[in-house]
Amino acid sequence: MAKAKRKAKATRAKTKKRTKVAAKSAKRARRASAPRARKPQRFTVSHHREDGFDHGLRPYSAYRDLGIASATNGMVQAHVIRMTKPFDEKEVAIEHYHDVDFQMVYVLKGSFTSEFEGQGAHTFHAGSCWIQPPKIKHTVLGYSDDCELLEIIMPAEFDTVTLK
Repeated sequence: MAKAKRKAKATRAKTKKRTKVAAKSAKRARRASAPRARKPQRFTVSHHREDGFDHGLRPYSAYRDLGIASATNGMVQAHVIRMTKPFDEKEVAIEHYHDVDFQMVYVLKGSFTSEFEGQGAHTFHAGSCWIQPPKIKHTVLGYSDDCELLEIIMPAEFDTVTLK
């Protein structure tokens, strides 16, 4: 009889534990599927125009803003970066990082070489893509004269920290 009572008690405890786990899982699922409060986004289009490139963050490149920052209320920035001067190690090869939540780069044209903290040097060619984790230190080591990149960053406003 005592053995039967112990077995019944153990079964009730397992059932109770399974019920708690299921309740936590359901709560997590509801939280994950609940819509987040985000600022509204609007439809935008950006067509290529040669005069759409402006000198921006760096003196050796020009930037073409794609209008994503204003359309997303500052949530995301996207621009095309065109290298405008031949690679000069003294001007370009400066270790830095970006204080961002997300950064993705896609090579549209040419090639681009950079060294990343803990990852070594990588050369990317047209069609290559990479993600730079937040605050990863990196140094540009070279690029082709025809290099163009698409860069997508979150949030739209961020700081670049130069380390040397």
